[in-house]
Amino acid sequence: MMSFSIKYETNSSDYKNATLSLGSNVTHNGSTCGNDAQAALLAIQFGEGHSWSVNFTKTNETYQSDFITFTYNTNDAAVFPDAKRKGPITIVVKDTMRPVQLNNVFVCHNTDSVEAENVTQIFWNVTLQAFVQNGTIGKKESRCDADAPTSAPTVVPTAANKTTPSTTTLSPAPTSTPKPMENPVTGNYSLKSGNTTCLLASVGLQLNVSQDKPLLININPKTTSASGTCGNTSATLRLNDGNSRFIDFIFVVRNASASVRRFSLKEVNVTLLDHVNGSVILSADNNNISKWDATLGVSYMCQKEQTLEISEKLEINTFNLRIQPFLVKENKFSIAQECSLDDDDTILVPVVVGAALAGLIVIIVIAYIIGRRKSYAGYQTL
Repeated sequence: MMSFSIKYETNSSDYKNATLSLGSNVTHNGSTCGNDAQAALLAIQFGEGHSWSVNFTKTNETYQSDFITFTYNTNDAAVFPDAKRKGPITIVVKDTMRPVQLNNVFVCHNTDSVEAENVTQIFWNVTLQAFVQNGTIGKKESRCDADAPTSAPTVVPTAANKTTPSTTTLSPAPTSTPKPMENPVTGNYSLKSGNTTCLLASVGLQLNVSQDKPLLININPKTTSASGTCGNTSATLRLNDGNSRFIDFIFVVRNASASVRRFSLKEVNVTLLDHVNGSVILSADNNNISKWDATLGVSYMCQKEQTLEISEKLEINTFNLRIQPFLVKENKFSIAQECSLDDDDTILVPVVVGAALAGLIVIIVIAYIIGRRKSYAGYQTL
């Protein structure tokens, strides 16, 4: 099974996300088995002019996929109703599949994905074998990394391990208060243009999903990869957490005045996938955010918690944020422009100190007046 998440430009020059699935009308014209001298090719066609293919190469002991070619047709009005660019668009990406032993079947039930040029290709429930020998499917399996077990196996009750319930009456266990959700770990992300760093981000991210039972999801930096694009007037940072959570941050530059240029966050797109079957659980976007505003050439920083409202069902909470999507120099953040939330703390400290000093002065004045009065009374007695 496979599906595709595609970001495309609309007639109004903004961007939307489209989801493309195989459907039921799929053909595989042009597929070839390959041999020792020729690569194997799996080619499929589906929908209104869409196609996908992957070629396989082999050695004396192993086989593996080489390149994936995906063509989507923006003339498909049902998927791309307002696409600015019309016609077939083809992308080619190097697959990362590890070599598989010849005569073994490659199996991957969990989701895996490949990203390139604003397209995320998502795969699940994959079973394949290239270069089948003598028409016989192999009996041994080679599993993908995503299928590796992460928890202890379930022990089926037997006569040997079955526990007989005790008849002793026990007092009810005290009800413990659920622990509040911890703040997310701060992740450090960067993009490069060639060998030069062009975007830097440091942030802890938490998704707040509104449903019957509210759900908080912390983005794990250890399982999150960064990709995207840098430009002079726009930049995109895409975060992929475990091939099941995709977050796009889109930044733009604007002219605040004749001599001052500023950047800000303009749009955020979020897609949540079922990690078992790859289906879309939630897709939300907001293309009119206008947050994280700072002068071009500096970084934006906000250590306090902020909330980005993406849709009625989804918010993003950010912690310890520092971002610079343009004009990064020497692979490090430029001087920071702090958010108003942080400024409040900066202002609060001198206000408190000033109030304390004022109170101290009032106390000294009152003590002085009382002392003067006592001295005056003493003079009158004499």
